[in-house]
Amino acid sequence: MKHFILTIALIFSSVFVFSQEKGVTITVTIDKVKSENGKVVMALHSNDTFMKGAGIMNAESKIEEGKVTITFKNVKPGEYAIMALHDENENGRMDFEANGMPKEDYGMSNNVMSFGPPNYDDAKFNVENEDLKLNIRF
Repeated sequence: MKHFILTIALIFSSVFVFSQEKGVTITVTIDKVKSENGKVVMALHSNDTFMKGAGIMNAESKIEEGKVTITFKNVKPGEYAIMALHDENENGRMDFEANGMPKEDYGMSNNVMSFGPPNYDDAKFNVENEDLKLNIRF
C-alpha cells in the first residue's frame, strides 16, 4: 500500500511539473558599444520595479567586438521594460557629470531617449507566448 501511494504521488508530481507553463525567452542585442571597457548590465523590469532598484531579472555581459547579447529566459507573460547601462568603470552604478548628465551610455527597450529620467510607459512592451528579439541603442 505504501508503495502504491508513493507511485501515485510521483505520477501527480510529474504531471504537475510538465503542466507548468514555460516562459518566453527575450534576447537583447546592443550593437556599436563605444568601447570594450567594463561591461553592459541589463535589468528586466515591471512597472512596480522600474527606476526603484533591481529588476525582476538582471544580467550582465562583457563587450566583444563592440557588441553585447544578453538573454532573459523563462519570462512569464506580462508587461515589461528593459534598462541597459554600459558600466565602463564596473562600479555597479551609473556615473554622472557635475551638471547631472550621465557619463556612461544607457538605453532602454523601444529605444526611447528623452531628457530627464526614463519613463516606463515609453519603454514598456508585452510578452505573450513567442520568444522576442530586441535591439537597444546607446
